[in-house]
Amino acid sequence: MKPLLAIAVLLLCLPGFTQTKTAKSRPVKQYTIEQFYKNTNYGGGAFSTDDQKLLVNSNESGIYNAYEINIATGEKKVLTKSTKESVFVNDYVPGTNDIIYSADKGGNENDHLYLLKSDGTVKDLTPGEKEKAFFGGWSRDRKWLYYLSNKRDPKFFDFYKMDVATWTPTLIYQNEKGFDVSGISDNERYLALVQPVTTTFSNLFLYDQQTKQMTKLNSDDKESNNSPAQFSMDNQSLYYITDADNEFQYVVRYDIASGQREKVFESKWDVMYMYTSFNEKYRVIGVNEDGRNKLYLFDHKTGKEVEFPKVTGGDIKSVNISQSENKMRLTIGDSKSPNNLYVYDFGTKELKRLTNSLNPEINPDDLVNAEVVHYTSFDELEIPAIFYKPHQASSSSKVPAIVMVHGGPGGQARIGYFSLIQFLVNHGYAVLDVNNRGSSGYGKTFFKMDNRNHGDKDLKDVVWGKKYLASLPYIDANKIGIMGGSYGGYMTLAALTFHPDEFVTGVDLFGVANWLRTLKEIPPYWESFKKALYEEIGDPNTADTVRLKQYSPLLHASNIKKPLLVLQGANDPRVLQIESDEIVAKVRKNKVPVEYIVFPDEGHGFVKKENEIKGYGQILTFLDKYLKGANNKGAYNNGQAKSNEKKPM
Repeated sequence: MKPLLAIAVLLLCLPGFTQTKTAKSRPVKQYTIEQFYKNTNYGGGAFSTDDQKLLVNSNESGIYNAYEINIATGEKKVLTKSTKESVFVNDYVPGTNDIIYSADKGGNENDHLYLLKSDGTVKDLTPGEKEKAFFGGWSRDRKWLYYLSNKRDPKFFDFYKMDVATWTPTLIYQNEKGFDVSGISDNERYLALVQPVTTTFSNLFLYDQQTKQMTKLNSDDKESNNSPAQFSMDNQSLYYITDADNEFQYVVRYDIASGQREKVFESKWDVMYMYTSFNEKYRVIGVNEDGRNKLYLFDHKTGKEVEFPKVTGGDIKSVNISQSENKMRLTIGDSKSPNNLYVYDFGTKELKRLTNSLNPEINPDDLVNAEVVHYTSFDELEIPAIFYKPHQASSSSKVPAIVMVHGGPGGQARIGYFSLIQFLVNHGYAVLDVNNRGSSGYGKTFFKMDNRNHGDKDLKDVVWGKKYLASLPYIDANKIGIMGGSYGGYMTLAALTFHPDEFVTGVDLFGVANWLRTLKEIPPYWESFKKALYEEIGDPNTADTVRLKQYSPLLHASNIKKPLLVLQGANDPRVLQIESDEIVAKVRKNKVPVEYIVFPDEGHGFVKKENEIKGYGQILTFLDKYLKGANNKGAYNNGQAKSNEKKPM
């Protein structure tokens, strides 16, 4: 094996390694984890019927609650005062000040729909004990609420509507075959149904409720991913998104009567979504452009592009056009600030900012801009990544680094704000957020490259990300760790297990440790997707068990010899707590430091500020001790240091 220094020199000479822009190093003010989590996250942004208010959710109270913002004055009114469960808004009930919101219990993902009336009374519209429900919008006449629920069968979601006068449910479509009901025409004659086959192949059906005819819209002999976007207002067309005969997704209009197809929009990147405003004055299209959102606004009838209002301070992440089509809500953000909400008036051309999400104690100049970089993996494949370089880094003041791995499989690292990343960078850690093969957003060929190969080539992409970091003149090549959540947590454990000498430390957030158990214990409401998941990762009920055992870190945990921090939500329905319990127990037998924090009121991901402060603050403490404080060989001397272990709560 070549010495690490020799490898670093070699990588500097290899084609495909994109050197980051050199900026003068400088000291910055460092902020506490509490200061970073005094930021406020905003979501939602539905207009009231009269265009006077915006309905939003915000975590300024410590967890998410519902608020409404007066657009004229900017005044914010508290609508819910939950102290235990987070509230996520859906919409105003048309013509009223009542609202619909969603909430689960402790992160168990059994979301219910709630009606909050303007007098403060709350009604659970989907009260089944194990029921999971999704808001599906309103009927054209605004008299019915559409929603999906698995109350009849935990495995499948049926499609219902409720009249807003009595809130009595009516079944529209009973889902016996595990289709995903993804759209309904305004006259309720047609349904758009999706059948997942693999994670890169899905069938799209048009179901005529009048004739009971089911029409398959994609070709049988060509694998493609297909998803409905929206029915036309005249009920004669269905817009859908597909990658048929193409590397990237594009928009098609399907004429229901004739069966003719027309390509509406395509780009050199994936189209994420397309929809029209209430009376089809505008068409909105979102494109995933190299880790950033790129939004397009068109006059729907003429097809001519409508110029967006000029914005500063980030990218336009999403928009929502009011029912009157007079106003548009814009969500704008970048890597240095959480998203902020703006309202644009199409008539006056006024763009008004309504929120200030960054804690005023933090100077944004002390934070860093994310940069898209590319490096070459072990087999010459180009790997994209999002890079965060500390201001204080220089060749004379080298900094430690973290390779970060996103969730999935099939997720994507994107340009955006994450307090944890900026917190670590602010304290002198470079972060490389890797889009290993199998990540979305870079074409279907790239997306399929990790199928039935998880923990092998995709993990090598991550290891080569470490080598890329080691090639940078301002990175301490002996102090590089790895961190990830969910599937990224699996990759963290896999890196420490199958490449035990590469990384100095690992931080695992609710990661898979044992594929056999995780794949057998998936939530019942994933039934329609289970076959596709098994097709990509492996079926635990077949001979695939051989490979699943081979790449399950728990079954090879004796290889782990570097310090490990594990964070886990007790109510996680996707990666059960036992996954983390067992990997922690196994690694502790290796006599290396292991720290473990379990949050009794969280699920798959943390939403309560109190828990984020505790867990993410501990990440910095852990890294300062075991990564920044590692000896000059970047190794932990087994058995020679005392562990700062935390017992499960």
